[in-house]
Amino acid sequence: MRKPRDYDAELKALEDKAKDLKTRKVQQLGELVIATGADAFSPEELAGALIVLAETTDAGRRESWAKRGAAFFRSKSRRSAKASDRDIGGAPAQSGSAQSASGSAGAA
Repeated sequence: MRKPRDYDAELKALEDKAKDLKTRKVQQLGELVIATGADAFSPEELAGALIVLAETTDAGRRESWAKRGAAFFRSKSRRSAKASDRDIGGAPAQSGSAQSASGSAGAA
């Protein structure tokens, strides 16, 4: 005879997993803001820049942003391989990214 499934327990486990995933997503977004140097902006400036990004329909511009983002992540993974590079080279790259990002948002 089969053991009956405990749907309530399965649903609870799925809800817990979804909550953990949402928490991890929020944490990773915060880490991304810090890593790019965007934490130097006020919440209003950051929200405005994200709204412009979300409203942009120009495929060429979005593709350009995607390429810059991919390059950012590639450079971050290379830097994380060496702790000394991360400590020394991280700050200039972040401030440069923040200035470039603000220039891009203003141009949109």
